[in-house]
Amino acid sequence: GGPVLSALVQAPFVQLDVAAHDWEDAARTAVAPLVGAGLATQAYVDDIVRGAKELGPYFVLAPRVAMPHARPDQGALGNGIGVVRLAEPVEFGSEANDPVSYLFPLVAADDGGHLQALMSLAELLSDESFYEGLDKAETAGEVLDLIREKEGGL
Repeated sequence: GGPVLSALVQAPFVQLDVAAHDWEDAARTAVAPLVGAGLATQAYVDDIVRGAKELGPYFVLAPRVAMPHARPDQGALGNGIGVVRLAEPVEFGSEANDPVSYLFPLVAADDGGHLQALMSLAELLSDESFYEGLDKAETAGEVLDLIREKEGGL
């Protein structure tokens, strides 16, 4: 595959050492820059939170990892992925994968782009050295470099 992730992750979408009170705070903070960039509506964010309240934390996909997203028709206007490292891990209510330290909010306006981005991200998230790099990163630029480097090796 091509550079799917690095094309979707922009520097403003990278937030390091975010202090979050709870899972909802973490999810809303993670998606906020995507809304700010015009890639999603506030309704999209509200749908993510409502979905998790009704269905449980469906977007906690792996140990320590959440990928907040909603369906494209819930207010996705463009395509983007964020990277958030929490200052302190937060409980999302996922027995298997709590607590969460990393969030990768996803907005995709069409199902095709949505699936390709998810698959690329899934590959990256199964690479333990990615988290080691993410833990060391001090700037958004370092995170973007890390993603480009990993993507080159996928």
